Amino acid sequence: MREKRYGPGWDVLVVALLAIALIQISGLAEAASLPTRVQDVARHPWLGGLLSPAALSAFGDVNPRPGDPIGLLFNALALGGVILYALADMGLRGAWQVRAKWLLLGVIIAACVYLPATKLMLLRAQSGPASYTHDGGVIQTEATIRYLLEGRNPYTEDYTQTPMAEWGFSAFRTALYHYPYLPWTFLLSAPFFMAGQALGGYDQRIVYLLLMAVALALAPRLVEGTRRKLALVALLALNPIMGLDLIFGQNDAFVLAWLIFALVAWKAWRDGRDKGRGQRAALIATGVCFGLACASKPTAWFFAPFLALLMVADMPSGSTWRALVAQLWTGALRLWPALLVFVALLLPYVLWDAPSLYDDVWRWSSGQGETGYQIWGLGASNFVLAAGAVESRFAQWPFWLLELLLAGPLLVWFIRRQGHANNLSAACWHYAIFLLVFFYASRFLNENYLGYILAFMAIAALSDTTNGDT
Repeated sequence: MREKRYGPGWDVLVVALLAIALIQISGLAEAASLPTRVQDVARHPWLGGLLSPAALSAFGDVNPRPGDPIGLLFNALALGGVILYALADMGLRGAWQVRAKWLLLGVIIAACVYLPATKLMLLRAQSGPASYTHDGGVIQTEATIRYLLEGRNPYTEDYTQTPMAEWGFSAFRTALYHYPYLPWTFLLSAPFFMAGQALGGYDQRIVYLLLMAVALALAPRLVEGTRRKLALVALLALNPIMGLDLIFGQNDAFVLAWLIFALVAWKAWRDGRDKGRGQRAALIATGVCFGLACASKPTAWFFAPFLALLMVADMPSGSTWRALVAQLWTGALRLWPALLVFVALLLPYVLWDAPSLYDDVWRWSSGQGETGYQIWGLGASNFVLAAGAVESRFAQWPFWLLELLLAGPLLVWFIRRQGHANNLSAACWHYAIFLLVFFYASRFLNENYLGYILAFMAIAALSDTTNGDT
């Protein structure tokens, strides 16, 4: 006889853990990087106007993290949502439980991510374009949009006369001479920029938040079972690193959203191929969305072999290398819209100034030239620094060889593994772990990459139907 369950389901732990961690980490981030936020909130006409002078006086200048009264109210709202989410799981059943949990998860995500991001956008509008945000994802991307609208090449121009020059440490401002992202980031954002300017102001985070909202709405289609769907949305939105990405405006959510769109379209194609309903449209949409992801940031490129294998998921698994190569070729041919979109977006800039495009996107990140990116982050490059193998963070070291030695054999093994189990879970696991190894061996492994990688680990784990727990 099955014992009756009195405690909440496992998704409650996931939501509670993520929300509490994000509240704590975002509070630490604000305390470390935004020293005047309490005063700026109090004098802001909208944020400060939400509370009476008596309430602001009661809060005072010294508070728990994040420190300002509005941020503390967001935290209280998020934790209240967590409590009600747990109680709804324990006290409700059927459709009422599902509706209540989705509503409460939306409240938690809004309180932990969307409202704090909106707060920082408002404070930035008050304090200046180089404040309350991230350098490349927001400040520099907005500058590229201005260059685009002025008919200037963002890859040829430098950023020394833009708000980028006011951000960060002077010794590490090499990005002032390079734009390392690909064109789709600023091409898609340009219409939003023009609309925002017409309405009185713009912040690049608007695009990231909107794209992520659509991605979160579509992501549940990738997994089966209500708890898994809820947990996936929570893991994508409340992952503390990805949450900080969105709050401060790093652009990993941009490429993540397009890859989620591609996977949702792929799943629609796979599930509908025996029914004939929109099969060709779904197949084309998969390629288009993947092409847009690849034209956003090079991190998407590494998904190509694993997605190519997914595109032949309707074929028998390859048992030999010859069969695997044939499947990869067939899958690549089915992804022809991706190549078409990628070339269409990149070709104008290749023809305009190919050396500058190459210098900004590739040479800078590999540390080449007088203004190459420094050795940085959390990866194996720290062992190189600790061993005294280089004179400074800006020196050259053959990280490409380490990447080849570690990631090359892993790629071959993962392709072989996926040939035997060609499903969404395998593709996302392989992509996430391969990307982690590649960046671990590279010149830099920044923390935002880890949040992006964790998103694909979440998709991989929750789309694995062999575990059986829904």
